[in-house]
Amino acid sequence: MQIMVLYLTRTLNIVLTAEHKVELLRYIINHQNEDGGWGFHIEGHSTMLGTSLNYISMRILGVGPDDEAVAAGRKWILDHGGATYSPSWGKCYLSVFGLYEWSGCNPLPPEFWLFPSFLPMHPDKMWCYCRTIYMPMSYLYGIRFQAPITDLVLQLREEMHTQPYHEINWAKARLLCTKEDYYYPHSLIQDVIWGGLYHFGEPILKHWPVSKIRESAVKAIEIIHWEDENSRYLTPGCVEKAFHMMAVWAENPDSNSDAFKRHLARIPDYLWLAEDGMKVQSFGSQLWDTALCIQAILESGLVEEYGTTLKKGHDYVKLSQCQENPSGDYRNRYRHFSKGAWTFSDRDHGWQVSDCTSEALRVLLLLSQFPEELVGEKAEPQRLFDAVNFLFSLQAKTSGLAVWEPAGAEEWLEKLNPPELFTNIVTEHEYVECTSSAIQTLLLFKKLYPNHRRKEVDNFIEKAIRYVENVQRPDGSWYGGWGVCFTYAAPFALSGLAAVRKTYSTSKTVREGVDFLLSKQKANGGWGESYRSCPDMVYVHLEGDRTNLVQTAWCSMGLIEAGQGLERSNPSPQSLINSQLEDGDFPQEEITGVYMNNCMLHYASYRNIFPTWALGMYGRRILKTSQSL
Repeated sequence: MQIMVLYLTRTLNIVLTAEHKVELLRYIINHQNEDGGWGFHIEGHSTMLGTSLNYISMRILGVGPDDEAVAAGRKWILDHGGATYSPSWGKCYLSVFGLYEWSGCNPLPPEFWLFPSFLPMHPDKMWCYCRTIYMPMSYLYGIRFQAPITDLVLQLREEMHTQPYHEINWAKARLLCTKEDYYYPHSLIQDVIWGGLYHFGEPILKHWPVSKIRESAVKAIEIIHWEDENSRYLTPGCVEKAFHMMAVWAENPDSNSDAFKRHLARIPDYLWLAEDGMKVQSFGSQLWDTALCIQAILESGLVEEYGTTLKKGHDYVKLSQCQENPSGDYRNRYRHFSKGAWTFSDRDHGWQVSDCTSEALRVLLLLSQFPEELVGEKAEPQRLFDAVNFLFSLQAKTSGLAVWEPAGAEEWLEKLNPPELFTNIVTEHEYVECTSSAIQTLLLFKKLYPNHRRKEVDNFIEKAIRYVENVQRPDGSWYGGWGVCFTYAAPFALSGLAAVRKTYSTSKTVREGVDFLLSKQKANGGWGESYRSCPDMVYVHLEGDRTNLVQTAWCSMGLIEAGQGLERSNPSPQSLINSQLEDGDFPQEEITGVYMNNCMLHYASYRNIFPTWALGMYGRRILKTSQSL
C-alpha cells in the first residue's frame, strides 16, 4: 500500500532507490503462494486484498504483465471474480488509486466526526486504531478523492477486472467480497445500516443545504494534521501512515508542502531489510525488544559480561519514555494521556502502550538494583511514579488492563465492526498479557517504593489477579491477544499468578494452566502451535508434529514460574539447546506474533530473546537449585 501511495503522489523515485525496489520485489516474490496469490500475512492463504495490493505493487515497481509471478497473480485475481471482490478496505484503496469507484463502497460518512459525545457510537468510544484508520478513510470518501489516472492505472483496469471498467455495476459490486477475505461476515443489522446510508442517507447528505454539514465534517483533516505532528509524522502505524499521506496529498497535492515532506522523511522508519527481502513494518518494536532483551540478559546472570550492552539498553529505555502528553486539547481529539508511558517503538511515536510501559518500568526497577558504574544511572523516581500513574489509568471495570486507552465502551458496538478482515476492533478491550505484565511490575515497584500510593497499588494487583483467574478457559488455557496464541498467553498468566505466590501446589488455576501446557507438549520436549489458533480461537498444532523454539521457550518459562513440570528430566531445555546454530543464532521458524486475531506479525528478535531467557531461567532456577540440594 505504501508503494501505491508513493506512486500516486509521484514520489516513488524520491524515496526508493533502485536497490530498494529490487529488495521490495524480492520480498513480494518470496512470499507468493503456490496458487499464485498472496495472503493477508506471509503464512496465510491467498486473499483478494493481499493479491491485489502485491500485484499492483509489482507492476508499479516495473514488472511487466507477462512476468511469470505477475501472470500467476493476475490469474488468481480473475479466477476469484476480479478486483471488485475486494473487501471494504481494499475497495477504499483501489478507489483512491483509480481502480475502483467510490460509488461501489459502503458509505464512510465524515459526518460521524461531528456526533455529540453523549451518543453511544462516538469517536471517543472507539478503539484508537479503528478511529485513526477510519478518520482519513472518511475524509477521502467525503471528498471522493481519486488520484490522476495514468497509463499504468488504465492497464491495471484491464488486467484486474473481469469486464470492461465502464460496464461495472458499482452498486452491485459494493456487496461483493471473496470468501477468502471474509473472516468477520457483516451482521444483518450492519447490512441494514449500510444499505440505508447508501440508498437514502448519501443522496440526502450530498445535496444542499444538508451538504453544508459535509463541508464542515471534512475538516477532520485538521485532526489528521494534529495526529501527524504529535507522532512526528510516524502516525500510529503503517496503515494509518499510508492513509494519512493520501489525505494530506488530497488536501494539497504538492510534494513540496511541509506536511508532505515530513511524511516522506519518516518512510525509512518503516522499511526493514531481512533475509527474505525488504518489507514495510507495521511499526517499529525497538522499545519492546529492548525491554525483553535486557530481562533475558539479567535472567542469564551474565550481567558483568554484558554490562556495556545493559548500559546502552538502559539509556534507550530512559530516553524513550513519554515525558509529556499530546499537545493542546488532546481529550477533544479523542486521545488519552501519555505522560509516563512508553510506546512500542520510540518516543517520537507518542502512542502509549500498557504492556510496553510495564516491561520498560520493570527494566528500570531491576537495573536500579545494580551498581550504576555497571549498568548506568538510575531513573528519577518521579519518572517511575508517572509510569505507575499511567498503568492505573488503564485498569478497566472488569479489572483487566487495556492496551492503549481505557476500555469501557458498550460491547454491543462490536456488532457494527466494519471490516471483514478483523474482529473486535471497534472498541478497546482488556488482555491477560497486559494485565499479568502489570502485576509483576507493580509488585516489584511496591517492594522498592513501599510508601508510594500503597493502597492503590495493592488494590490494582488484587483486582488484576482476579481478572487473570476469571478469564481462564474451562480447559485451563488463556487466549493470547498479541502472540500465537495459547502458548503465548499462558506464560504471562502463570508468571503473574506466581508473582503473588500462586503456584502449582497452592492454586487450582495454576494447576489447570500447567496441565493444559503439558497436554500440548511434544515427545521431543517442545511445543508447536499454529497461527490458526488465533483466528479459530482453539488450540491448533503445527502440521507434521513440528515444534517452534520460541513457543517452547515461552512454555518452559511459564512452567518454571509455576513451579511444576520442568524438572531436570524434562527434555524441553535440551530441545532449545539443540536448536542453536554454530554462530550462536537461533533459526527463524514460524510466525509468532498476532494483531487483532487475524493478522500475524513477525518478531525477528524473538528467536534469540526467548530461548536465551528460558535457558537462563532454567539454569538459575532449576539446575542451580537442584545442585544446591
